Amino acid sequence: MEPPVVEPEHDGRVCRGSPLRRQRRLWTLWSPRRRRLTLAGQFLVLQLVVVALVLAIVGAISLHQSTASFAADRGTQMRSVAEYLANTAVVRDRVTGPDAATSLAPAIDRAVSLSGATDIAIADPRGRILSSSDPRLVGTRAALGESDVRAGRGWVGDIDTRGRRYVAGHAPIIDDSGTVVGLAIAEQRYPTIWARLTDAAGDLVLYLGVGALLGVAGSWLVSRTVKRRTRGLEPHEFATLADHREALLHSIREGVVAVGTDGRVTMVNDGARELLGLREDPIGRRVDELGLPDQVASVLVGGNETQDVVLLVGDRVVVCNQRSASSRGEGIGTVTTMRDRTELVSMQGQLSSNLSITDTLRAQTHEFANQLHTISGLVQLREYDEVTSLVGTLTRRRAEISDAVTRRIADRAVAALLIAKSSGAAEAGVELSLAPTSDLPTLPAAVSADLTTIIGNLVDNAVDAAKTGADPSVHVELHVDAGEVVLEVRDSGPGVPDDMVDAIFIRGFTTKPEVPGGRGIGLPLVRLICSQRGGSVTVVPGAGATFRVRLPMEVA
Repeated sequence: MEPPVVEPEHDGRVCRGSPLRRQRRLWTLWSPRRRRLTLAGQFLVLQLVVVALVLAIVGAISLHQSTASFAADRGTQMRSVAEYLANTAVVRDRVTGPDAATSLAPAIDRAVSLSGATDIAIADPRGRILSSSDPRLVGTRAALGESDVRAGRGWVGDIDTRGRRYVAGHAPIIDDSGTVVGLAIAEQRYPTIWARLTDAAGDLVLYLGVGALLGVAGSWLVSRTVKRRTRGLEPHEFATLADHREALLHSIREGVVAVGTDGRVTMVNDGARELLGLREDPIGRRVDELGLPDQVASVLVGGNETQDVVLLVGDRVVVCNQRSASSRGEGIGTVTTMRDRTELVSMQGQLSSNLSITDTLRAQTHEFANQLHTISGLVQLREYDEVTSLVGTLTRRRAEISDAVTRRIADRAVAALLIAKSSGAAEAGVELSLAPTSDLPTLPAAVSADLTTIIGNLVDNAVDAAKTGADPSVHVELHVDAGEVVLEVRDSGPGVPDDMVDAIFIRGFTTKPEVPGGRGIGLPLVRLICSQRGGSVTVVPGAGATFRVRLPMEVA
């Protein structure tokens, strides 16, 4: 079959992107000259590479064994020669003499002839050679390596000297008083690689033969296994599927994280890296090494199928869903999807704050209605003096509350919230008090809005916790310290157990199981606002529950 003929247009060239050019390209890709290597051919090449690699490894192992055998045998002999030389009477007597170079030479030559060592030398305690089988070394510094012979102990090991590698044995020369007066050194140079291979030629042929057999058998087994599991797909089809998978995963806005059964990340897309704040590539790393919050890490490696778990990651609120992954009935890990719900939770928090204000206004309306009913009854009874006294009392009480707050709190929004919350607390039978040391200036609008949300949630929680006690009370303190607004809300309730200090900041957590859904958002919202503003919220140990908030006054 011949390729299609392209009729020339004008100058005979085919325009880029034209149908004729695409047809020609398709024909070139499918022509026999461009045929890809089949999977069987690739496995044949792989088998040859595996066999060659196995043979190389076997040769390296054989060479290593030959080297280790030489080091063990000759090292022991070098140490024995050094110890023999160190214990020779003539050596011990003349090592400190003025003519050590000539007087010790006979003993050194005898040791060389008996041991076959490359070099034998005697040095003083500082390592300077006094006499040697190589006269050129006299007066030079001996290479002692990691030897501790100068401490009076024998040693054997490898050293590098004069550009060559030696196996050496060292022994101390000790006089009658127990003082180290010299060092006996025996060295044997390592043979060349070819010599070591020649020495192990018999074993090497056996090892290489066994290695080649194992390599061929292993390659055949691998080929069978891969062919069975690839379901007839060719390598370029694998690449296409992988490219499509990567493009699909990274195009999803939601985060996707896959974790293996060993707790290591096997896949993560761009959305997950952005949500979790991962700077470096997490693939292949353990989840507990990524620097994630403990709650996030526990969800990723939990292994349990979960739905709509809300986590706080930095200044983001993330909703997670997790499913177990399996292959042929065997678990291979988990896949967790993540969605950013920061704006939704912020809106929910604002709605919760508005509902809290609505409840407060409802409580005030109920209080005012009761007072109006009382005034109406007194008017009908013509008790005008009592009406005047009651109105004066109510006016003074409201004025005292407002004055006590506004004298210490200059910010109008925060002051109005505290005055309104005092009415709601009074209706619940809880005394809400403001610390005399409180002193808050006027805040930027954004900081004031966030602070009112924080105060509303903390005061509501404190009133709920305190109203069941014998002497219910809530104490609020506000002041500025080092450019930060410091808020402390303390109640007379049962307090927060140590094992729940972290759990109370998880969305959905509540200590009131009888209350239907919709609870458990207040404290997580407080932490979210503090995190976004660069502040903090902590639980202070002690009687009752005490929450301390630090919020920068400057708007980031």
